[in-house]
Amino acid sequence: MHNTATMLIELGAIILTLGLLGRLAGRVGFSPVPLYLLAGLAFGQGGLLPLRAVEEFTAVGAEIGVVLLLLMLGLEYSASELVTNLRTQYPSGAVDFVLNAVPGAVAAFALGWGPVAAVALAGVTWISSSGVIAKVLGDLRRLGNRETPVVLGVLVIEDLAMAVYLPILTAVLAGAGLAGGSVTLLIALGTVGAVLYLALRHGRLISRAVSSDNAEMLLLVVLGLTLLVAGVAQELQVSAAVGAFLVGIALSGEVAEGASNLLTPLRDLFAAVFFVFFGLSTDPADIPPVLVPALLLAIVTTCTKVATGWYAARRAGIKGGGRWRAGGTLVARGEFSIVIAGLAVGVEPRIGPLATAYVLILVVAGPLTARWTEPLARRLTDGRSKTPPQPERATPEPAQV
Repeated sequence: MHNTATMLIELGAIILTLGLLGRLAGRVGFSPVPLYLLAGLAFGQGGLLPLRAVEEFTAVGAEIGVVLLLLMLGLEYSASELVTNLRTQYPSGAVDFVLNAVPGAVAAFALGWGPVAAVALAGVTWISSSGVIAKVLGDLRRLGNRETPVVLGVLVIEDLAMAVYLPILTAVLAGAGLAGGSVTLLIALGTVGAVLYLALRHGRLISRAVSSDNAEMLLLVVLGLTLLVAGVAQELQVSAAVGAFLVGIALSGEVAEGASNLLTPLRDLFAAVFFVFFGLSTDPADIPPVLVPALLLAIVTTCTKVATGWYAARRAGIKGGGRWRAGGTLVARGEFSIVIAGLAVGVEPRIGPLATAYVLILVVAGPLTARWTEPLARRLTDGRSKTPPQPERATPEPAQV
């Protein structure tokens, strides 16, 4: 009884704190993710106010948070949109991988962490934060800009790549050999291919089977199906997150929209718990030793993400400021970087503090680069030009608005 009371008190204190921090972040105008991470650091081992009774609950809640994050991401896309993006954006996706995954892998080897940590840290530096970027695009009123579909296309490629990367990472972390890793990858690719085929050919039938006019029934069926598939995927070493993402892709139309509306509050709650749990599992004393490497890595991968966006926008025929806006928008890292680091901390504990510091830096820097990369690039370009700027530069072209 005493333990139950203590758990409820601690859990209530954490959720209340998260609500206040989220409100503060909304007023200031940036993502609450860094505040959630800081709250976890404050409540965890070595923090200002360590909490013990809620460890088991937050661990389970964190797993559900990852599953719901990926489910909601899958609900945003249809199978046909994913296939179209693969066909048109794969060169940009390849450039994105090379420019942004390589610095993480090189950093891991430079720190002496070995090949397994290199695979994990490559993922941490590779994947942008879809949640933070979507919020930034809305806040800056750029959803109608010509470069925005390019940004979203790169994010979709990254999300699809996660369906292949996470099973590989899981196999590597489990110590599977070449044969075991190949089997896991084949299972992952086969599962992704089968789900995309079913979604393309029979998506309406799947959505009709899940559909319900009763909001409660729809919520229970979609949530139950997602957790079931995620658990089966985890047993197959395909990753629970990928299983949830594929469930989201398989649903479409009004079912996807209705499920998204119902699950958004749950997603927000458990995603916040996930970020707090990651902070809880990180000792604040471990962060100062990795702060300099995290800062250097953040500077390098900020530049490489800007280059990625610039290249992708150039391929799409977008000119001038739109290229720089696309690059600056892609800088933010967040949920996926923490998910990957959370999987890897059991093998290389030092990844946790480094990833926490890295995400804290870039989740704050991301909205700033989205806003200021284009003006800064224009100022530098104008300063180097020997000819005075033309008057029409003061009026943006419609394509860049």
